[in-house]
Amino acid sequence: MAKDEKKPEPPVDFNAWQLAWELGYTIAIPIVALALVGRWMDKQLETSPWLLLVGIVLSIFISSAMVYRKVSKILH
Repeated sequence: MAKDEKKPEPPVDFNAWQLAWELGYTIAIPIVALALVGRWMDKQLETSPWLLLVGIVLSIFISSAMVYRKVSKILH
């Protein structure tokens, strides 16, 4: 990048603390929800710990996609 080129400015309503909270909830809610559902289903079907693990892995993919979508909106 040349010296006279400026970095793109973040959107006017950009707030780092707000983004941090949103990303935290975006990651935490799916993990907690799917882990609890997986644990409950493991107890019902006596498959422990497989459905819990499936819920956690699924939540990682969901959270990653949601975080990517939020960050890409800010960067583009």
